[in-house]
Amino acid sequence: MALPDLKQDPTEARLARLTLPEGGCLAPARQEALARLRAMGLPQRRDEYWKFTRPDALIQPDPIPASVGVLDETPIFDAIDRLKIVFVDGVFDPEASDDLTLEGVQIDRIADICGKDIHWTKDIFGVLEARGQTPVARPLAALSTAFATDGVAIHVTGKPAKPISLIYRHENETSDVLLHHVIRVDPGAVATILENGPAAARLNKVTEIDIADGGTLHHVRAQGRDHERRAATHMFTRMGEGSVYKSFTLTVNGVLTRNEQVVELTGDNAIAHVAGACVGDGDFHHDDTVFITHDAQNCESRQVFKKVLRNGAVGVFQGKILVKPGAQKTDGYQISQSLMLDDDSQFLAKPELEIYADDVACSHGSTSGAIDEEGLFYLRSRGVPKGEATDLLTQAFLAEALDEIEDKTLSEDLLERLRGWLTRRR
Repeated sequence: MALPDLKQDPTEARLARLTLPEGGCLAPARQEALARLRAMGLPQRRDEYWKFTRPDALIQPDPIPASVGVLDETPIFDAIDRLKIVFVDGVFDPEASDDLTLEGVQIDRIADICGKDIHWTKDIFGVLEARGQTPVARPLAALSTAFATDGVAIHVTGKPAKPISLIYRHENETSDVLLHHVIRVDPGAVATILENGPAAARLNKVTEIDIADGGTLHHVRAQGRDHERRAATHMFTRMGEGSVYKSFTLTVNGVLTRNEQVVELTGDNAIAHVAGACVGDGDFHHDDTVFITHDAQNCESRQVFKKVLRNGAVGVFQGKILVKPGAQKTDGYQISQSLMLDDDSQFLAKPELEIYADDVACSHGSTSGAIDEEGLFYLRSRGVPKGEATDLLTQAFLAEALDEIEDKTLSEDLLERLRGWLTRRR
């Protein structure tokens, strides 16, 4: 009995700081999530999917203070016409946000839904997160489902004329934020979701996405600015027949970041692309954990992750493709690569394939290497300074991940931010 007791202690200590919201149509889902969390216990270092990342700072009762960064550049995506939804330390800010009315989409606050007896989110809130707990436990996601009191519910009914932009601002050095978003994409509907900002000293965020037959969702996220922040994010996506989901994340700062993506392709001919790029310098630990399940025929998935590390930075990639029986004609591709700019950094990878169908094309690969010396010599021999030449080769290395962004205006904006970050740290 000693082992379960040891695992439950930090869980109860964390829960003692929180209050479970009561009432409304989401109350049953919250109760079920709390029960799941208590059964699983918060993650520990001995857990298989946490052996590369210490969860201590994410599960302790109080967050480690994080200084608020000074914004010394134009906010990302600022030149793009978008509908802005702003959260300050996890609380919706109506004054900083735009009017939430936009043709082709309905947007509600989770805080407002909590008091209602009936709302469409009841069919998704906590449901996709619960499905994503098998076969791998994700207790931090259950924590968000149970206790998060703010976030947005986005129902895409058509083709909104502009992206929906979720902006997270960090103003309190000890802010401890739980956020929960729910997104439903109707048949044939198309939308783009943008995310950026540090959010809090400690962030635990869940996004549940249900894409109906023929629906399309593009997701582009930038994590940066406040370096001392710590974050765990989870995205649970269920895809119908002929649906498309493309998600990209750029991370350039953060003492500790863990991004989890759980994708279920449940309808034939669905396409899921999940990609990410990060550049880490010094006290930087970045973990991408991805689980894609093929449970239908003739579906395609891609996982493309690139990490550039130096001065002791640590990068982690854990990616799995599960092909269930009957999921014939599956096309699954996975690549994770790191560029090590010195001998002090680490890249830890765990690529996995689990296949129960016989007519599939699945591949995975993982590599780690230093800067291309021949390429560096070539550029320097033509008068390019070493620092600038290294930056150019770094951008070329990350290009495959950035190419996963379908909107080239967005990819160019992210590339420009990346260039600026590399220049400042040259």
